Amino acid sequence: MPIGTAVHERTLPLCESLNYREWSGYYAVSAYEAHHEHEYNAIRNAAALIDISPLFKYRLTGPDATRLVDRIITRDVRKIPVGSVVYTPWCDEHGKTIDDGTVSRLAENTYRWTAADPSLRWFHQNALGLDVKIEDVSEQVAALALQGPTSGRLLRNVAEADIENLKYFKVTSGKIAGVPVDISRTGYTGDLGYEIWIPWKDAVRVWDELMKKGKAFDIHAAGMLALDVSRVEAGLLLIDVDFFGSKKALIGAQKYTPYEMGLGRLVAPGKGRFVGQDALRREAKTGPAREIVGLELSWNSVEAIYEKLNLAPQIPAAASRVSVPVYREGAQVGKATSTTWSPTLKKMIALATVARGSTAVGSRLEMEVTVEAVRHRVPAAVVKTPFFNPPRKTATPVI
Repeated sequence: MPIGTAVHERTLPLCESLNYREWSGYYAVSAYEAHHEHEYNAIRNAAALIDISPLFKYRLTGPDATRLVDRIITRDVRKIPVGSVVYTPWCDEHGKTIDDGTVSRLAENTYRWTAADPSLRWFHQNALGLDVKIEDVSEQVAALALQGPTSGRLLRNVAEADIENLKYFKVTSGKIAGVPVDISRTGYTGDLGYEIWIPWKDAVRVWDELMKKGKAFDIHAAGMLALDVSRVEAGLLLIDVDFFGSKKALIGAQKYTPYEMGLGRLVAPGKGRFVGQDALRREAKTGPAREIVGLELSWNSVEAIYEKLNLAPQIPAAASRVSVPVYREGAQVGKATSTTWSPTLKKMIALATVARGSTAVGSRLEMEVTVEAVRHRVPAAVVKTPFFNPPRKTATPVI
């Protein structure tokens, strides 16, 4: 049975819908109101506060901590200075992705590592012979994501920290409501945003301060449904939906390499030895057999289907995680795994795995859409992701 997170006593009274889901053994709010519209609008137009405490969190310290991180991740640790955060996959010996997450370099040999799935055993297996301490701090560190255009100004008014100079994918330390916190310029929404790392026992104090001072910045608590729409717009992948970790995959087709995930830019095949290096070097030469890409559906074609049935278009407000076939010239070439209507772009978009030869931007494909229990094929084009990529996402805000 799930349990509450560090701020459950605050999120429960706010959750009028009682719409929850289970996330790594915790209660996570799907939507606070009956509809997640206001929460999504807060992410894109104001400030949204999202409880991301169920993430698995690890702390690595010791003389060989850097060697261990470099041994596991696909990126080159030598290019990660202290005070930086990187998004990275890590792989098994066959080059198949186990998981993806962020690694924050807090000191020369001190790292905070976040993951969607438990990774403690894998870290220990690869730490043999190294002088490193690996701690699972998932239940000691709470985390809140503060996302949206007004989040920087709000944080500047709340935090005793150098928010003005905190650049994209950097991390700093400070205090909120007298509580020591780490603040990283990161998020899962593709917008201006921050993630705040807090001692578990003090998380309510930080939540209260953000919500109190945030009223002037139109802050809203936001749940997983709004986050799901925004992460698809941002072209960000979700484990067990857009790809499967190799340790949990049931068949080979469910396993993905970083290149197949469209994350080849995050692989440094020429760095020192790391797990999966040989397989990834071979794939770097041949190219992936398939790749996750962005699709933009022809909305006129969707409307035409409904019009023939004398129906108004009916598109769910929540992002769909149901896989549907993708075709090219009558033959199936892949599947769409995350599909949503983008309220900001006014477009129907999807993340899809498609075969080599159909991954180039501009490729004309078709995606299956079911209306009144009848399957139709709607034109779709491969487009560059992120679908939504505002300059404020990476810019240092003027606050």
